[in-house]
Amino acid sequence: MHHLRYRFCVDLAPLEREFCEDIDVDKRENNIMVDNSKRWERVKVEYLRYIKAERRLSENTVDAYTRDFDKFMHFICRHWDIAPEKVEGSMIERYMAWLYDQGDSSASQARHLSGIKSFYNFLLLGDRVDKLPTDSVDTPKADRLLPDVLTIEEVDAMLQTFDLTTSKGCRDSAIVEVLYSTGLRVSELTSLRINDLFFGEGYVRVVGKGDKQRLVPVGSAARDKIQLYMEFRRPKHRTEATLFLNNRGEPLTRVMVFNIIRNAAALAGIAKQISPHTLRHSYATHMLEGGANIRQVQELLGHESIATTEVYTHLDRKHLRSVVEDTFSNIEI
Repeated sequence: MHHLRYRFCVDLAPLEREFCEDIDVDKRENNIMVDNSKRWERVKVEYLRYIKAERRLSENTVDAYTRDFDKFMHFICRHWDIAPEKVEGSMIERYMAWLYDQGDSSASQARHLSGIKSFYNFLLLGDRVDKLPTDSVDTPKADRLLPDVLTIEEVDAMLQTFDLTTSKGCRDSAIVEVLYSTGLRVSELTSLRINDLFFGEGYVRVVGKGDKQRLVPVGSAARDKIQLYMEFRRPKHRTEATLFLNNRGEPLTRVMVFNIIRNAAALAGIAKQISPHTLRHSYATHMLEGGANIRQVQELLGHESIATTEVYTHLDRKHLRSVVEDTFSNIEI
C-alpha cells in the first residue's frame, strides 16, 4: 500500500504542477480582465468630467454620451478585454457593424462614432494614445428624414384645445405659443426663467447648447399668453425663478412638455407624429417661406453650423423655383 501511494505521488507530481500552473495563468488572466474593467471605469470618470467642464455640454448630451460610452466599453471588454488605449480601428469598425446589425439608424450610428471620436481625442490630448484609432473609420451617412410640419391652421387648432380659465390651460397654451413663435428647443423652454423675459424690447434670452446665450424675438401673441399664465403661476418656493411650473409649483420636465404637445395634437384631430421639435421645425419652415434667409434662421435656432439648419428646414419646389428665377432672371450669359 505504501509503495502504491508512493507511485501515485511520484506519477501525479508533474500533473499537479501543470494543474497549478494552469490555475496561476487563469488567475493572472482574471486579474488582467479586472484591471482592464477598472481602467475603463477610471478613464470614463475622467472623460465625463472633461466633457462637462471643458466642452460644457448639456446634461442631456452628457447622458447620451454616457450611455453610448457604456455600450462601447462593454462591447470591447466582452470581445477583446483590452485597455482603452489598446483599441484599434478594426475593433471600432466591428462595433459599428454590430450597431448596424442591431438595427440602429444611420443617425444613431453616427452619434455613437462621434462619441468615440470625442473620447479618443480626449486621450490624445492627455498623451495617452499616439494616434486616433477612429481615423480609419467612415462615418455613416445620416438619414435625412424630416419630421412632419404643422400648418398655421393646425397650430391654431391646437391652441383652441386649451381652457384659458384654468391655470393648466393658460400654461399649456403659453407653452405651445412660445415653442411655435420662437423655435426653442424643449430643454431651452423648460429652463426659461422669468428674468429671461424682456417684453419691453420684444425678446427672450435663451441659454442653448454649451451654455451659449442668444436673444430671440417673441411676438405679441406669445407675450400675451405668458402674461395671462403669470396670473395663475404659483411657485412652490418663492425663490423659484423657472417660468413654466407643474401643478406642484416645480419646474416642468421634458416628458411633461412632450405629453402636453401630443395631447393637444390629438384633441385637435391632427394625425401627424407630433413632438415639441415639430413646432421648432414648423417655426423654421414658416420663417423661410415668409422671406427670412437661412442665415437669420440659423441664428434664431442657435445652430453652430448652417448645415444643421438645412436639415431642419425645407421649402416646397414651387417656392424654390421662384427664388431661382428671381435670382437669375436678369443675368445675361
